[in-house]
Amino acid sequence: MLFLPAAALCCLCSALVAMAADLIQDDLTLTRRVGENVSFSCRGTDQCSSSYPYVFWYQKKDTETFTRILYIHMTNGNVDKGYNHPQKDDFSVVRTNNGCELKIQKVQLSHSATYYCSCWDDTHMCFTVNVMIFGSGTKLFVTDEQVVKPVVSVYPAASRAHLEGKSSLLCLASAMSPPLVQFSWKRQKNGRLEDLPPAAGERLELREPRRTASILLLHQQERSTYKYRCSVKHEGGTVRAQTEHDVSTLPSPTTAATATPTSASTATPPAVPSASPTPAPSADPPADPPAALVLSQYQVKLLCVLYTVLIVKSLVYCCGLSLLMILRNKGPSTNCTHAD
Repeated sequence: MLFLPAAALCCLCSALVAMAADLIQDDLTLTRRVGENVSFSCRGTDQCSSSYPYVFWYQKKDTETFTRILYIHMTNGNVDKGYNHPQKDDFSVVRTNNGCELKIQKVQLSHSATYYCSCWDDTHMCFTVNVMIFGSGTKLFVTDEQVVKPVVSVYPAASRAHLEGKSSLLCLASAMSPPLVQFSWKRQKNGRLEDLPPAAGERLELREPRRTASILLLHQQERSTYKYRCSVKHEGGTVRAQTEHDVSTLPSPTTAATATPTSASTATPPAVPSASPTPAPSADPPADPPAALVLSQYQVKLLCVLYTVLIVKSLVYCCGLSLLMILRNKGPSTNCTHAD
């Protein structure tokens, strides 16, 4: 019983760690020509540790691991580049009102990478172990190509999910430069537009060069209730699909394979990107991955907490068993007297 408070505290700390907030990097990508300057912003540093107020910047190239560039002391503004980064002299960092900015004065091809900010967060401390939180990262493209907004289209996706009382929508972003985009789904009912909660559906992203698709799988209780809208965030700006979809109008399983897009410029939708080359399409729609395999962010956090609870439970059981074995091996007390 003495271990129960410690176990409860450990579970609580694990839950807090799983739900720790991230730093905010507003730019998904930045595109520059050689010789231009660039700045990477990082907000939300007010949640960083007050006893260790440092913000670190990392560089991550596609074929390499994370490399620390420098850090800045958010209280006095001191900067330390003592990490032997090969390009450390190309970088500088300054404080802003709500965070800091990493700067490169003259961009070179070798600067092409993704840049992350991070700091220690002691508000989620568990047994004197702090949590390091990161931003989502900003990828720098060094190229002469112009920034081109994506073309966004929404289609009713033919899927076996229809047989299970579910519906699916496919949002396709294509012909953009740079190729990275971020999808967001919203729903509308009675004229009110709101973000789609994680419990309302599950999402899957498929990527190919210059094409990315987001598949939204809606549960049965969501049907015939909302209209859905897809938006795509890109360096060139946020692009919204021209039409909204009412799930109640989606085709039945027998007609899904021949459904036509409502927002495409042609009668035949473009090929859906996939993780690997696929054979030519047949008359039957391809099988989609089971919905149970597409885990939402909250499901992953719940699994982390559950895994921690199981570990703590095993630890408590082992400690209790060890205590019983110790008491059993002591034998009878030596203070007892025996009659002759």
